[in-house]
Amino acid sequence: MMIVIATDTRQRMVRSAALLFREQGYSGTGFRDVIEHSGAPRGSIYHHFPGGKAELAAATAEWAGGVVERQIARAGRDGDPIAVLRGFVAGWREVLESSDFRAGCPIVAVAVESEAGPEAVAAAGHAFGRWQDLIAGTLRDAGVGRAEARRLATLVVAAIEGAIVLSRATRDLRPLRDVGRELEATLRAALPADDS
Repeated sequence: MMIVIATDTRQRMVRSAALLFREQGYSGTGFRDVIEHSGAPRGSIYHHFPGGKAELAAATAEWAGGVVERQIARAGRDGDPIAVLRGFVAGWREVLESSDFRAGCPIVAVAVESEAGPEAVAAAGHAFGRWQDLIAGTLRDAGVGRAEARRLATLVVAAIEGAIVLSRATRDLRPLRDVGRELEATLRAALPADDS
């Protein structure tokens, strides 16, 4: 992956792309939209993203993945996997509510649209993998075995992402709430009994 030094203009374009992708999808968002939303000069898109829209999508998936990764890490700083789950659910609930169910996950938008290109799809997969690693690490630290922690982390990410889609489609938080409750019960059952 190419290392690019961030500039204010480049970062504004990446943040704008993330916001636009989560509402309009990858294919529904054009460079013109990103320029307009970010306030970047017209010629800057190909200066900062010579690889075109696919390069912008990869940078966007990496940036958005990092935002959620930091949220997961903050929620897990006390080593409580249930707090991590609740923080993950609460973060997505806020996104859904504040956007009136228009916004979802920009990384999903990149991952599911093959025209985003292999580098962008790989960046999306890497972002999801980092989330799973953090969640699995918290579970392992709480006493869950390595293989089970990885399976549960995959379940959490996949189920929450699916619940976001269902909540957007139904314009209702119930799918996200229901999935969050079921995941919490599943994680609690996997945690070692407290013998204190």
